Amino acid sequence: MNTIALLGQPNSGKSTIFNQLTGSRQHVGNWPGKTVEKKDGSFTYNNTKYTLVDLPGSYGLSGNSDEELITEKFIKGGEADLVCVLVDASQLERSMYMLADFASMDVPAILILNMMDVAGDQGKEINDRLLSERLGIPVLTFTAAEGKEYGKLRELIEQELKTPHRLVTAPVIDAGTNDTGVSAGKMLAEGQAKYAWISSLLEGVTNTKQTKYKLSKFDTLMVRPVLGKVVTVGIILVGFLAAMLIMSPFMGVAGMLPGLLGAPIANFLTGLNVHPWLVSVFSLIIPNTIYFCISMAAFVFGVNVVFGFLEEIGFLARAAYQFDGALSKLGLQGKAVAPILMGMGCTIGGASGTRVMDSWGQKMLTMMVVWAVPCASIWSIIPVISGMFFPIWGTLLVCVGIIAYIFVLMFLVSKVFGKSLIPEDAKAGMIMELPPYHKPHWRYIIKEAWIKCFDMFKRALKTVTLVSVIFWAFSYSPTGNVESSLLYKVGTTIEPVTRFFGLGWQTFMAFISAAFAKEAVLGTLNAVFAGQSDVASVAFNASAGGVDTMALSAYMTSAISGAEALAFMFACTFSVPCLMALSTTYKESHSLKWTLKTAGFYVAAALLLSCIVYHIAALFIG
Repeated sequence: MNTIALLGQPNSGKSTIFNQLTGSRQHVGNWPGKTVEKKDGSFTYNNTKYTLVDLPGSYGLSGNSDEELITEKFIKGGEADLVCVLVDASQLERSMYMLADFASMDVPAILILNMMDVAGDQGKEINDRLLSERLGIPVLTFTAAEGKEYGKLRELIEQELKTPHRLVTAPVIDAGTNDTGVSAGKMLAEGQAKYAWISSLLEGVTNTKQTKYKLSKFDTLMVRPVLGKVVTVGIILVGFLAAMLIMSPFMGVAGMLPGLLGAPIANFLTGLNVHPWLVSVFSLIIPNTIYFCISMAAFVFGVNVVFGFLEEIGFLARAAYQFDGALSKLGLQGKAVAPILMGMGCTIGGASGTRVMDSWGQKMLTMMVVWAVPCASIWSIIPVISGMFFPIWGTLLVCVGIIAYIFVLMFLVSKVFGKSLIPEDAKAGMIMELPPYHKPHWRYIIKEAWIKCFDMFKRALKTVTLVSVIFWAFSYSPTGNVESSLLYKVGTTIEPVTRFFGLGWQTFMAFISAAFAKEAVLGTLNAVFAGQSDVASVAFNASAGGVDTMALSAYMTSAISGAEALAFMFACTFSVPCLMALSTTYKESHSLKWTLKTAGFYVAAALLLSCIVYHIAALFIG
């Protein structure tokens, strides 16, 4: 069947090789019955098609986690015709443990010594021929981030599928005669036997000129408990700004599409006597949906270029080390710090950045925590609305209250969902090799970012179009009057219920539109309070034109109380971030169930928060 499996520790280069070989011919989902990411794809070489499976990254095959159980079952079940075992050549002694675990399996294999460029920069020399003789399988020196060596890999795979080789040596394990079950003594004996096997295997294979590792000046700074965290946060925020600069040209071009396509499409369809509702769908929804999806994909491209650079040079590993202790209180590993900080700029970037997490459970919980961080768009809305009802010091208190609640919501999310996503028996401290600093491979970084960007665009187009049509059906008004829309009818019908949560029908409609796009909030408020345009138009043209905030202030302050405004601001801030964030979460999690759970929790939590804020505020400010 020509099925090749990639086996290795996290950060060993498996995903790099997988993406380089398969390109866009890949499928990402979850293993049947397990919330563990499954990646499989295909490539063709000499007119023969090969199936490539990227097995879950883990540090061994002892069966202590879902990732290890899946990997062990896949290999032992004979589903792979060839296993490519990847190890880090720059840290060969420590990264060979996976091979020691694999050695007892009677499966055709090759060993790939990845990151040879880094090993070379360290002055390390590896006798791959001697290592191959001792193992009995081919050993390929490789640099996954460089495209020039993939011809050798394809050729070796073709040869090994025709004339396979198996390991001829394995660790000799003697756990003693008094151990029963999986005791600590047996585990220690197995570990000692494997490390002894690795040492004997590599004797005379490696040679290095560097006998002692010297901590660099930057690493000396990064390990400091306070200053190191400040530097980490600063670098990641600068990275966010860099991602915004990268995406800006794409967004600029995409932003012209609604204006260029909307009127011609509307005129053409009107000339054909098409129903006005369909005219509005094709002239407004379609161009703006394409604009949203291109913007989303462009941001993903920018984030992955920046993250790829920071990961390549070894910075993200240091950032994870700095924040591991603090984030462990949320049940997360230190690697979650970068996605969470990226979420301050845009939830889409934060959700996309969770792919650095070791397991699906860690990844999903990180995405749920990222949703608790208000994106930059919120901070362009809250001061405006707050300024209509409260003095400057009051607005400052509102902002402080929102920031304080971020940490409360993060804690609540970790408590509610932590045990389901990361059971107690699956919890472990972060295991990570601090990689040496080295030059980034820009060609690889940009190619990887483009693959993820294009994949995001394809998936987002389906999700955004579907939800947009549903939202449009509810908010469309044939007369342009908001009272003619289905959303108004629903809003006024359930207003007795929403009033309990502190929201009238106008603010509740704005709350619903905020889940579509935070940028639409002021336009929606203008539509429902001033009646100058319909909700659908302002939601899909959130970036077009401005809102007369002075006039809107006069309408809102005469129609609703300060308590309702305060409740609305908190509800809007901590509900579903936006439609694109929802789509990104589904794309990254590959789980509709958990995406809906996340959305449902945040909507319910936002309404509950709104209720509490409203009833308390009503006692003091009316």
